[in-house]
Order: sequence, then C-alpha cells, then structure tokens
Amino acid sequence: MVSAEDDVEQPFISHLLELRDRLLRMIIGILIVFLILLPFANDIYQAIAAPLKAELPNAGDLQAFGVVSPFFVPIKTALILSVFISIPWILYQFWAFVAPGLYRHEKRLVVPLVISSTLL
Repeated sequence: MVSAEDDVEQPFISHLLELRDRLLRMIIGILIVFLILLPFANDIYQAIAAPLKAELPNAGDLQAFGVVSPFFVPIKTALILSVFISIPWILYQFWAFVAPGLYRHEKRLVVPLVISSTLL
C-alpha cells in the first residue's frame, strides 16, 4: 500500500480488499494453531479442569448436561487457546493494515502506547 506521506488516496474498494486479505490471514493463522492443538484438546481440557476437580467435594467430577458437550468442550477450549496463542499474529496483521495510513509522527506515538499498555 502507499504510505500516507505520498498523499495518494486509494479507492474504498482497495481498502476493503486489503482488509479482507488481512482478516483471512488472521483466520488462517488461528486455524493453523488450532489444528496443531486439536490432537491435544483433551489434555488441554484436563489441565484446565484439574484445579477445579481438586476443589470438588468427595472427589466429584464435572458433569455434562448436553449430549455433545463432552465432545465440544475440549474442542472449544483448544479453539480459545489457539486464539490466545495467535494474538501476536493478529495484532501484527492489524498493524500491517493500519500503519500505511499513518504519518511518521503518528507511528512514533504508537510505540509508547504499546509499551505502556503491555505493562498495564
């Protein structure tokens, strides 16, 4: 994309195409991590549920009230974890979409903002 310093405006459609491309890259990144985590979905679920099971009285167990819940809960857990793991990739794609439209002095303001928000 053309930088903001060149004062060349792109048509609205090209911005939508760029946004579509970035969103697809985000989804593909999440999907790749999800496919890597999928074989370990039950292990991930067990690791997350272990502290809760330890606090249940009389060595109780977690109950599933839906027919497909025992199948979907580990998969959903792996999907949520894959989104968390993919956050750096998602933020990079977001920055790659936004950065070309910013002036140089605007880009310099982002670095302190990112550092301070990370520390918070």
